[in-house]
Amino acid sequence: MAGPRATTVDALVITDPAGRLLCCGQTRSGSIHDLTQVRQAGLVERLALIPGVTLLADAGYQGLSTQTAGAVVTPRPARRKDPIPVFPAVAAAHEAERRAHASKRIRVEHGIGHLKNWQALSRHLGRRDHLDTILPAVAGLVSSQEWALRPELVHHPPRALPAGTAA
Repeated sequence: MAGPRATTVDALVITDPAGRLLCCGQTRSGSIHDLTQVRQAGLVERLALIPGVTLLADAGYQGLSTQTAGAVVTPRPARRKDPIPVFPAVAAAHEAERRAHASKRIRVEHGIGHLKNWQALSRHLGRRDHLDTILPAVAGLVSSQEWALRPELVHHPPRALPAGTAA
């Protein structure tokens, strides 16, 4: 007898460079591509309203850089398993560029990981519809916890998005 099927759920999460949560979007089925989720959330249009903002994204968002005039930075695609032979220096430079991007993004991944530490999200056994209520609540608690741990930042909170552009 088979148990209940596990379904994956994704949410668009934006953090600051230190990994503190800034925005948590609506949950969507894991079968929706990352780019589709970004377009549905209206992030491309919002980034056009805020010049000078740069987002570091993972490989699932490749192609978004051209749509946002370089506001979204993604890693170069990984080399294929059977690549065309290239000089070792070129391959090493490619790998160094991917590692540099990953080292900048690690704090973002830590910020996302703080959400997953909460049992309400990591082992959600209820209806997926309830996650749209649970995720913002947990994100608010995590955000509050992060600001409480660093009181020197309370005097200088991050600048908010313009009115009407919350995700």
